[in-house]
Amino acid sequence: MTSDLPFRIAVVVIFSLSVLVTLYFRIQAASSGEKISRKDEGFRFALILRTLGLGLFVSTVVWVISPQSLEWAAIPLGPGVRWTGAVTGVACSLLMFWTLRSLGKNLTDTVVTRTTATLITTSPYRWVRHPFYVTAALLMASVTILAANLLIGTISFFVLLMLAIRTPKEEDKLIEAFGQSYRDYTATTGRFFPRFRGH
Repeated sequence: MTSDLPFRIAVVVIFSLSVLVTLYFRIQAASSGEKISRKDEGFRFALILRTLGLGLFVSTVVWVISPQSLEWAAIPLGPGVRWTGAVTGVACSLLMFWTLRSLGKNLTDTVVTRTTATLITTSPYRWVRHPFYVTAALLMASVTILAANLLIGTISFFVLLMLAIRTPKEEDKLIEAFGQSYRDYTATTGRFFPRFRGH
């Protein structure tokens, strides 16, 4: 599908930006040398989540290399709509940089809070408690629209569902670490959506 070539290039650019940003901040966070336990996440849950993540990666790569092989899952979207996905995807990469830069060395890939963690309530954390997950959701939606592919969208949905299921456990760990300060923060800030209050 020659007409898909510009969209495939856009997916590669967006994916590369996101991976580079995430990898950089993960390396920075890991430089503390602290060993992060993943047992609190649960082996079965971690296996499902990471299998879905792998499935999303593989399906996206397959679409980039050979979109005709996933034509059975194509969504009929016009070029204008698909290019909207490209614009939002690049914006998401910038938002991810802002989010992870704000989080700093607190970053982990599981529910555990680092022993040296600090409570971040500024920058994107001023509006939502989990801007990284929000950014991931927007990024997956952008790639789904850009690729116009239902398989990528369906796997993305299940990845996000698993992250949403994991979030309360993650917040329990944050309450253990920060106590009343985190409870006060949750009272004024939405989990995934900003909490607007009238004055």
